[in-house]
Amino acid sequence: MSVVNSAPLQGFGDDAFKVAVYIEKRPPMPAWQQLDHLHAMQPGQINEINQACGNGWRKVFNVYGKVLFALPSEYYDFAKRASDWQSYRDEQLLQAHSQTTLLFSPPILGKPEQLHIIAGRTHAKQLINDGLLHCQLTWLDDEFAISKSDKVIVCPYFDYRQLSNIKIARLSQLVADIFS
Repeated sequence: MSVVNSAPLQGFGDDAFKVAVYIEKRPPMPAWQQLDHLHAMQPGQINEINQACGNGWRKVFNVYGKVLFALPSEYYDFAKRASDWQSYRDEQLLQAHSQTTLLFSPPILGKPEQLHIIAGRTHAKQLINDGLLHCQLTWLDDEFAISKSDKVIVCPYFDYRQLSNIKIARLSQLVADIFS
């Protein structure tokens, strides 16, 4: 396993995360443009971002909730923490003790309990080209890649059209493959 860098994590979520999702762009709000640390979201902050930034960010948070609920229950208990993914999104996602993060900084690999999901092939390839992702990815097709040893999966961007329910099920299976 390789450590990519030692810079502080930048994004939203719990510093004791088990699942990290990496996306390229931050919400286009002044409060988040200079974020240089990991910020545990407070109740209502996801909704504030949705209201200010529109449908694109709503899709990111919705798909994240759906992904967590689809993860294999023998490894992750997110689906047991709320009655549905919408409740989980609104009440727990990216908050303290949620074990989830949404990161704008490059992955820091090496902790065996952490799963790293890079949202978007273009973002993953940019991280590789910039020397910020050092793991051996096996590309399964144009959309998905995996590094079992580093627990890294590249999947389509968190958008309903790109990461449909069928592709979320595939992502869940890839997570199960990492742990098997």
